[in-house]
Amino acid sequence: MGRGQKGRCGLTAMQTQLSIPVVGGQVSGLLLKPDGAKGLYVFAHGAGVGMNHSSMMSNAEGLAKRGIATLRFQFPYMEKGGGRPDPPGIAQATVRAAVAKAAELAPGLPLFAGGRSYGGRMTSQAQSIAPLSGVRGLVFLGFPLHPAGKPAIERADHLERVAIPMLFVSGSRDALAELSLLRPLIDGIGERATLHVIEGGDHGLRVPVSGGRTNEEAQAESLDTMAEWMMRLGQ
Repeated sequence: MGRGQKGRCGLTAMQTQLSIPVVGGQVSGLLLKPDGAKGLYVFAHGAGVGMNHSSMMSNAEGLAKRGIATLRFQFPYMEKGGGRPDPPGIAQATVRAAVAKAAELAPGLPLFAGGRSYGGRMTSQAQSIAPLSGVRGLVFLGFPLHPAGKPAIERADHLERVAIPMLFVSGSRDALAELSLLRPLIDGIGERATLHVIEGGDHGLRVPVSGGRTNEEAQAESLDTMAEWMMRLGQ
């Protein structure tokens, strides 16, 4: 089922509701594809919110205005109404299924994958185990390097086995990715990894009122960075 949407900038995008087969059933998905799209981003949600959360929706719409299509999808636990996130094996298999569906729906578009927090980490873990077919790069919004208040880097050990380019968009106040740990980690990965810091941003890339700019401006910076990075790789 599809319907056209016209953004404030005049861009028309077609949104299609779909089902993605996974082990044990299926999960819901949403493809938002603007006219003249230059890439397709398989966009996984974080642990506490699903694909229809306002942050996911606004990010997808913002990327569409910048020429990037998105395929959002539910992890199985969220499809069932939420609760405890799926074990890594199930989450990784779901990411793989969503990537396969994206390639099927838009075979001519450069393909990227990643997502917010938990969704981004499940995507990178899947890629580290076996390459996600056709994916040119991974994009993370708030990569969860460690639990809040427990700085560590063990969650990133698998990134050494990711052989494609990665973009990390992270807030300077992210309690789940302290910059003192994230910067040297990304430097150690080398040219495959790029870090873009949203000054004042927290884990959700929200900025304080005292910082002199709005959340909308911070989001625009993050979306500009993502779209430009994907378009460069997609050429």
